[in-house]
Amino acid sequence: MQLLGVNVHPLKSGAIRPVRSIEVRPGGLRGDRTWMVVDSDARLVSAREVHALFHVVADTPDTDQAVGCALRLRAPGLPDLLLDEPGGDPEPVRLFSLDLLARPAGPDADAWLRAALGRDDVRLVWCDDPTRRTLQPGFSLPGDHAAFPDSFPVTVASLASLRRLNDWIAERALELGEEPPEPLPIERFRANLVVDGDEPFAEDQWEALTINGVRFRVTKPVGRCVMTTIDATTLTTAKEPIRTLARHRLVGGKTMFAAHLVPEGSGTIVVGDEVTVS
Repeated sequence: MQLLGVNVHPLKSGAIRPVRSIEVRPGGLRGDRTWMVVDSDARLVSAREVHALFHVVADTPDTDQAVGCALRLRAPGLPDLLLDEPGGDPEPVRLFSLDLLARPAGPDADAWLRAALGRDDVRLVWCDDPTRRTLQPGFSLPGDHAAFPDSFPVTVASLASLRRLNDWIAERALELGEEPPEPLPIERFRANLVVDGDEPFAEDQWEALTINGVRFRVTKPVGRCVMTTIDATTLTTAKEPIRTLARHRLVGGKTMFAAHLVPEGSGTIVVGDEVTVS
């Protein structure tokens, strides 16, 4: 197999930032999902509730070498915001059912986000130490950690699986007398790694991937949510892919697509690298 895409998301639920290469650490891809938007109760605000987050472009020196600070934020109609890593003591935040700690980015960042998202209760926080977070019992090992991903540090998606899913979507539309939609892009699934060269849904059987000497342990399939139904460009929603995944990929009440990974070492991976499966 081959690595055909590498994506970083400096801001959780922000715009996808494709890169040619990236450093891998035990906690995930360098700079991935280390910043997060929270509300006045310090709870996660994601694109599930505020679709406009998809239009907030967050870059670091890893995603754009022209960035000379820790984070640059861009959004339509607003001046760029340049931020350094926040100082001060970390404060409690809530990521779904997880109680974590993060450093507030400060009032300038909060004011910028409120203008970008049209909400007056949002704040920006930064994960200063991802090793504080432990991962899901039963699927993780001691020492596994991450910043602000939903579950595990890295996700991988297969283009072969996407092709099969798009075929199923078209078939279902024809069965219902609907016009088949345009094929979904792999970006709907916001995977860190995009691979091709294996059979559709072969990832269900993978135990590990090795890319340029970096081994990734496969933990479990990814349960998909309504975020996959949002068009990141138009911000409109539709029934797919959840409708079709529920028909073909329903496991334990969850619709599955892609796989969660945990890096078991460090190194640099590059688009075009060979991917070895075990």
